[in-house]
Amino acid sequence: MINSIDYNIMPDFEQRSKIEEKLIAQFPFIKKETVGKSLCQKPIYAYSIGENKNKTLYVGAFHGMEWLTSIVLLKFLEQCCKSIDENKNILCFRIHDFLKINGLTIIPCINPDGVEIQINGSKSAGKYKRIIDNITPDTSHWQANARGIDLNHNFNAGWKQLKSLEIKNRILYPSQTRYGGRAPESEPESSSLINYCKTKGFSKALAFHSQGREIYWDFGNSTPKESLLIANILADSAKYKVSSPEGLAVGGGFKDRFISLFKKPAFTVEIGLGKNPLPLSDFDEEYKRLMPLLCLGIIL
Repeated sequence: MINSIDYNIMPDFEQRSKIEEKLIAQFPFIKKETVGKSLCQKPIYAYSIGENKNKTLYVGAFHGMEWLTSIVLLKFLEQCCKSIDENKNILCFRIHDFLKINGLTIIPCINPDGVEIQINGSKSAGKYKRIIDNITPDTSHWQANARGIDLNHNFNAGWKQLKSLEIKNRILYPSQTRYGGRAPESEPESSSLINYCKTKGFSKALAFHSQGREIYWDFGNSTPKESLLIANILADSAKYKVSSPEGLAVGGGFKDRFISLFKKPAFTVEIGLGKNPLPLSDFDEEYKRLMPLLCLGIIL
């Protein structure tokens, strides 16, 4: 009998690690890899199931306040593993059969320091505490990593144009959000993720953020022709909308870098509605809404 896992918890590093350890113990076929380490030397883990080809990548928690994405992805990993173990569908999807020909890799939390700071305050950042305290005494709206770099402004895709917009908007120094650093992929979290992708040959990638219930799908001339069709199918399945980012949301993101570097589809999925951080009370409803999207992400 498999013990049920409680996902209605604040997923700081300790609590998230407990969930991940339980999943590995229950499903030893999960392949665990270290993508890299954060500034505070927290390991960033990837969990893979299924075939080692036609692999889809799901990445969560790019921003400190958006930790709900990490437990969404971990619960989906558990459901996929149960589907394999018990030879049962998820909803109407034969995920256990699709994972015989496709693969799935999940990185639940690419910004462990940012999540830790948002949940537990600057004291959790060790030697970076002083930087955070100089930025703000209140970390309840912290999005960046431990030295005030917004990871989704730090990827090397349209970075110079985004930096010009930051300067125009007086975003000049490390901040709890929207400051992209002095150079693209300067941060261990962003550079580790790109280096990991370069070795894995993923067929597509989905970056999970909150909030808005919308999907971003394009980035300039590198966008694959099939991307809009996939985005529409994913959006329809969750009753989300297909959108294009504007202003300071254009460029610098993981989705943008994946598209421009690999010329393959990538999407930003903004889960939930409301104000970040979305409360734990939203988790069950939003997860149910996302289930078909998460399944189709493997299949398409």
